[in-house]
Amino acid sequence: VYGRRWLVLLLFSLLGFAQGLVWNSWGPIQNSARLAFGFSGWDIALLVFWGPIGFAPCFFFMWLMDKKGLRVTVLLTSSLMVLGAGLRCVPVSDLEIRKKLIHGGQLLNGLAGPTVMNAAPFLSTTWFSPDERATATAIASLLNYLGAAGAFLVGPLVVPSPNGTSHLPLVSQSNTDHIKDRIEAVLYAEFGMVSLIFSAALAYFPSRPPFPPSVAAASQRLSYRRSFCRLLSNFRFLMIALAYAIPLGVFSGWSGVLDLILTPVHVSQVDAGWIGFWSIVGGCVVGIAMARFADFIRGMLKFILLLLLSGATLASTWFTLTCLTSVTHLPLTTATLYTSCILLGIFLNSSVPIFFELFVETVYPVPEGITCGVVTFLSNVFMGVLLFFLTFYHTEFSWFNWCLPGSCLLSLLLILCFRESYDRLYLDVVVSV
Repeated sequence: VYGRRWLVLLLFSLLGFAQGLVWNSWGPIQNSARLAFGFSGWDIALLVFWGPIGFAPCFFFMWLMDKKGLRVTVLLTSSLMVLGAGLRCVPVSDLEIRKKLIHGGQLLNGLAGPTVMNAAPFLSTTWFSPDERATATAIASLLNYLGAAGAFLVGPLVVPSPNGTSHLPLVSQSNTDHIKDRIEAVLYAEFGMVSLIFSAALAYFPSRPPFPPSVAAASQRLSYRRSFCRLLSNFRFLMIALAYAIPLGVFSGWSGVLDLILTPVHVSQVDAGWIGFWSIVGGCVVGIAMARFADFIRGMLKFILLLLLSGATLASTWFTLTCLTSVTHLPLTTATLYTSCILLGIFLNSSVPIFFELFVETVYPVPEGITCGVVTFLSNVFMGVLLFFLTFYHTEFSWFNWCLPGSCLLSLLLILCFRESYDRLYLDVVVSV
């Protein structure tokens, strides 16, 4: 292995962080955005919806990664992000044109999603040894979620809430122009960050090391066409693909409009931002710790997923029942909302790198980028369907909340029935010896 692998991992992780930050810019400040730019509830849902829509050309990015390597794919992805972040900053006085530019910028940023969410296992296999792969996968994949968490923190703290949606003293002195200026300051800052990451990747981001770090990294993989045939005919893979895609897709859509969901239960924009922030941060920290544990004790991926999904089912049920105060009479307090949402985020987000490693082990020698591309595409399909219904049914959210425990329980049942195998690990540990 080469020391420069950490620099490559850092650049890719920062790219994922920025993509998640830009994608989640509007949900945490939806009340302020409505006032400043005239957004409707449909607009807010659509701004989040551009993320899953951006996965439409997912298979093109998988092909590009498989044929051209990481450097070409990362540079194309980061250039789309720069263009998208720049479109959102164009100073147009006409609000209708400005809204269209913002929607266009969110779409371009969504097109970067297939790379930043799919390429983590490919990067870890290409650059890292077998006893570091799960850790590298966790860091590269979870930094995208940490970027979304950063939006929960930055947006509500920088942008003041309009009157009637927050208890902060700042609100009484704010006005529409001031709120709009603060939102634009956030947009300019995000554009500068994305441009800086693109410049760094352009200066140095190699496709692969001079020599592979493991037998699996040096082995021949299946072709693009044969890989899809193998994936679609593998029943065990389809089981765990659905076990990943359904709960993670539902949770991603739910967290993207968390402020919209919590406003009817009188939770302020700032409190909703902190809840979303800590739920994702907790998931990132626990996810990296779980991945490090999986590197030390191999062959335990299914057991780890069973623990995480059991916790997610209990936490999501608690949150949903708490919101139904008129039926369950459970106490609806800031503490209970914080605790249930944070636990849900910890259990679900920390399962992502474990799922990715299990996907690759199950279908090896299918290339990592193609495998994870298929499952993240499925996840975004489920998120897109959910947000599509939200654009029509955005006045009452109990149905949305019930989707969380239902999806977690279904995933838990699928993992229970799954028979695990470790083909790639066998190659590295047994064949290499």
